[in-house]
Amino acid sequence: MKELWKKRQELVECALKDELAKTPVLDPILRESMEYSLMAGGKRLRPILLMAAADAVGADGTKFLPVACALEMIHTYSLIHDDLPAMDDDDYRRGKLTNHMVYGDAVAILAGDALLTLAFTVILRQKDVSAEALLRVVDEISRAAGAEGMVGGQVLDLRAEGGHISMEELRRVHMGKTGALFHAALRSGAILADATEEQLAALTSYADHFGLAFQITDDILDVIGTSEEIGKPVGSDEKNHKSTYVSLTSLTEAQELARHTAEEAETALSIFGTEADFLRDLVAHLVNRKQ
Repeated sequence: MKELWKKRQELVECALKDELAKTPVLDPILRESMEYSLMAGGKRLRPILLMAAADAVGADGTKFLPVACALEMIHTYSLIHDDLPAMDDDDYRRGKLTNHMVYGDAVAILAGDALLTLAFTVILRQKDVSAEALLRVVDEISRAAGAEGMVGGQVLDLRAEGGHISMEELRRVHMGKTGALFHAALRSGAILADATEEQLAALTSYADHFGLAFQITDDILDVIGTSEEIGKPVGSDEKNHKSTYVSLTSLTEAQELARHTAEEAETALSIFGTEADFLRDLVAHLVNRKQ
């Protein structure tokens, strides 16, 4: 899994650089700000999930790099905005100063806006897929990024700060804020690869359980991780008075819930053969991750 991840990660890095280089930008500072966050490293998890979903269906996931890159642009825009003083007010991301700390709030906001809108241009650069499939993917990704997905989840998250919310309300927050883009990545990969309805349903179930396990693990790392491991200050959830899976249960219960949810994700892949082994290995690795 790690070897394939590294290869795919390198493909995504090169493709992101190429996509940004061929995009006209009116102001050099804006381009610099976009590139600062987009090329700051990271796991490139969402593009890799899209490619892995296509692999599971029997296609070559690397054929869909433009759409995969678009997902990473949307994810990066959301991180730039999340780090702003009006949101999570974080000074560091991936071990580097956050975008607004380098370029100021206004340019950071605009760089995020530019990456979000560029993503849809990049999706339309995808070749060798039907117009119908590409339209379905645009619909999946736009809904995941918008009011019923990441943006809606972020609003729920902000409104919940300083108050006590239920486990179900917390799940709604994270299914929007974090899970929606995982959902879109896996479904988009399946759609691009001409998945059957049964395959699409299985990968959708996997996506939902994977997203939940990822968020629970994120909450755990905010308590027991280190700044060096996770690339940002630990304890930010407590600082911002956020309800988490750890605060609503306990560290031990949250760890058990993460393991159980990861097992549910793996079970969802039962209809696939070895072509889905990367996804199986990934969810097993997820609950033991340190970053």
